Amino acid sequence: MAVSCDLWVVLGPTASGKSALALALARRLKAHILCVDSMQVYRGMDVGTAKHSAAEQDQIPHHGIDLANPDETFTVARYVEHAQQTLADCAAQGVAVVAVGGTPLYYKALFEGLFQGPPADEQLRQRLRDSGGAALHQRLAQVDPQAAARIHANDLKRLVRALEVYELTGRPISSFHGDWGQLRYPARWLGLSWDRPALNSRINARVKAMIEAGWIPETESLLKRFGQLSSTAAEATGYRQLIQHLEGRLSLADAIEAIKIATRQLARRQIKWFRRFGQVRWIEGTLPLEQQLELALRAPLVEG
Repeated sequence: MAVSCDLWVVLGPTASGKSALALALARRLKAHILCVDSMQVYRGMDVGTAKHSAAEQDQIPHHGIDLANPDETFTVARYVEHAQQTLADCAAQGVAVVAVGGTPLYYKALFEGLFQGPPADEQLRQRLRDSGGAALHQRLAQVDPQAAARIHANDLKRLVRALEVYELTGRPISSFHGDWGQLRYPARWLGLSWDRPALNSRINARVKAMIEAGWIPETESLLKRFGQLSSTAAEATGYRQLIQHLEGRLSLADAIEAIKIATRQLARRQIKWFRRFGQVRWIEGTLPLEQQLELALRAPLVEG
């Protein structure tokens, strides 16, 4: 098991309030924050990825954010390398860490290791891409129903990789992933839970607030500076719809509605993933923040 600091993990779907709980916990513990979010790694994508404010980042050291420009491709391996170094440095300093974010794959890779599949076959990948997302998802449902259940039909990148692994190995990609097992780092695992109607209402309100906070000019500025987002940065929920609006292909009202729908779909996927993490102590999101904090501080240490 890797050497670790006093580590706390705060999970939850988008708009669940996990960032507020993580900040409160970090203040109480005098801890650093490690963001576990595949989109907060990009510089300049601040409003649309709900990064903590500059003032909050000044008060509490943050790691795992602003690691790449939006026109760069960013990998899970690169994130894990950064996060492992952060945990090692904090352990050496005797500093606690609160890990918070909504990217299940990043948690799995950090705590269990990366899936080492066959190397990429570009010719095979192009052939798969040419089939289109709907056909790929249908094919994946036939050969690997478990993977098809967690990969959306529009997620071409992951569909291609799942089928590439199957074609090259004869085994479904889900058979390589397996369930959560031995954890590399002892930690206290917390999660915020909401019923679906309440969470959907929070998502709708947050999208509205983010638009009012300058999400559209932020997106316009990114396009002017970088030309276009990389394939990985473009996966960030909402930016694609706002780009379509800025290009005149989508009205603002339609773009906002599409973002709300996409965000609700994201939340459902996150909940499905996070519920598989049996070590999480779930806390009702409707509770006042101070009560959430007191319950969080009682969470047991999970050794792995």
